[in-house]
Amino acid sequence: MKIRLALKTDLVFLQEMEEVSFEIFQRSSKESISKSIKSEFQEFYILETEDDIPQSIGVLVLFKYKKALRIYSISVLPAYQHKGTGNYLLNHAIELAKQQNYERVILEVYTENTKLIDWYKARGFKPLHVIEDYYEKGKNALKMEFMLPKKESENKYRNIIVINLPQKWTFHNINAKVITAKEYINNPIYHSNSDYRIFNLCSSYKYQTYGYYVSLLASARGQHAFPSITTIRDFRSLDIIRSVTNEIEELIATSLKKIKGESFTLHIYFGQTATRGFDKLAKKLHQLFETPFFKVHFIKHEVWLIKSIKVLNLNKFSEEEFVDVNEFTKKYFEKKIFKKSLSKTYKYDIAILVDPKEKTPPSCPKALQKFKMAANKRDVYLEFITKSDFDRINEFDGLFIRETTSVIDHTYEFSRMAYSEGLVVIDDPWSILKCSNKIFQNETFKKNKVLTPQTTVLTKNFFSNSELDNLNYPMVIKQPDSAFSIGVIKVENKEEALLALNDLFKKSDMVILQEYLYSDFDWRVGVIDNEPLFACKYYMSKGHWQIYNWDGKGEEIEGDHDTMPISEVPKIVLDTALKATALIGDGLYGVDLKMVDGKVYVIEVNDNPNIDDGVEDMVLGDAIYDKIIDVFCNRIENYKNFSKLISI
Repeated sequence: MKIRLALKTDLVFLQEMEEVSFEIFQRSSKESISKSIKSEFQEFYILETEDDIPQSIGVLVLFKYKKALRIYSISVLPAYQHKGTGNYLLNHAIELAKQQNYERVILEVYTENTKLIDWYKARGFKPLHVIEDYYEKGKNALKMEFMLPKKESENKYRNIIVINLPQKWTFHNINAKVITAKEYINNPIYHSNSDYRIFNLCSSYKYQTYGYYVSLLASARGQHAFPSITTIRDFRSLDIIRSVTNEIEELIATSLKKIKGESFTLHIYFGQTATRGFDKLAKKLHQLFETPFFKVHFIKHEVWLIKSIKVLNLNKFSEEEFVDVNEFTKKYFEKKIFKKSLSKTYKYDIAILVDPKEKTPPSCPKALQKFKMAANKRDVYLEFITKSDFDRINEFDGLFIRETTSVIDHTYEFSRMAYSEGLVVIDDPWSILKCSNKIFQNETFKKNKVLTPQTTVLTKNFFSNSELDNLNYPMVIKQPDSAFSIGVIKVENKEEALLALNDLFKKSDMVILQEYLYSDFDWRVGVIDNEPLFACKYYMSKGHWQIYNWDGKGEEIEGDHDTMPISEVPKIVLDTALKATALIGDGLYGVDLKMVDGKVYVIEVNDNPNIDDGVEDMVLGDAIYDKIIDVFCNRIENYKNFSKLISI
């Protein structure tokens, strides 16, 4: 038997089942059934035989409430009664309720149908109370409920291993549920929950086989498939394989340098290998292709190249291989990301990238803990990771970078990889690229008529000393990727400008020369999702012309600050900040602005702005952390609800 959601074409059968199964006062009309099939609040399921021409034999009707799943009716054709068919439908409803985290299953039974009442009692349903005149006057109903047990862990149901022949799966105590490909494809339980991780261990991924369709359907259902349909297609093209692995050529060369001969094959099981000395390469290849079991064949033509990648069939493992596979599979599913919810079910997983050794991080330790508390309130698992966790990116739904970003270090690599893996990322790679370079911002703001201090871009090979004549000193010279006032120099005359340029041109072929505007403070407006988040007045460091004063020993001396309610910020400041950030993206930004003689100038837009305890959160308090976590949750939810071409 198999079960599926009802279609409009089932309307005649559904009406016939009403007439065959229920008293007149209990029946639903044809119009009512037609409307119910379309309803998001109700679900109709059809039970069919698995014959070549399936026959519809039963119906299950469910109503979905906030905490309870209500069985409106169960009906079975007379010829199939007393054969376990009703049990099948009832168990399906209970299993569906468990998977969708309902607290209980409820139903109503005609009080005079004592046989049916006893049937439900035998299956764990308890009577609650009688509802008088429920069906019509004089026809009462008994309300019953089945309380779902509170499990120690729902996480084991999150990892789904799909296989052609489950009896071949002999590994025990694995934190995953093992089902057949047919079960995954046909059972509605696996249709709507986008939190599942689908480990596709079918014997073949060839086009239009079960293995192909399992990964294809997982993508359509918003689930993370291992391998994805993209990876399955990539395996068929050597050019794509070599393109994807181009970034690890050096790792391949280093790993295989001691191999004698012209060919080598590496077997990889869940990112691990039994071949000593190849752990790092196996992990990296698994990260790129995300396939449970596969082998990579290398050949040597001056340098080592990948000749082919092939999926390993579980049915064809030798006894010796089974020992390795069992060990590596257990180790993989014992990873922290799979064990974390042993006492609690979490909706999403967010990683915060930090550097515990960074002296001036974007968020202080106390602020980081407030992010964690905000996440916990929303049943979101939040874990702090470091650059050593690069290979774990695909274990999360979102990545929040709270380490100073740079295009030329691991922070950008984390962002780019996370984005390509389908995570919600703040800061996204495009924001890092755009915000890290003041030349880009200057061009963008100029084109879109955003007011900035008068700016000139100087180019190393085309620069002439005469360009410094007739300027209104003092001026500010900036390295294009300067941050936290480092690489920013105030010059009082042409001679000082030449000295500064001589130094900066050693680091960059292009340099910014900008008008110096004096103000007692700079505005910093925090923006997320194109909405203002916080506003601060940052005062100049005492005796210095910048907010940050580096004392020459690498120590930072920062000026005072005032955090302001958004309602008290001049409208022109807010409007200018929002216009500037809209040109960058919709991430989390800090806009630095100066207000001089009634005009507002954008100094720059920064990704990765500070969110510190006792500074940026002075007005909103904990709500600032809640807001940022809410943005992650909303984006993850939206991402899961839309099928993106890139995912298939």
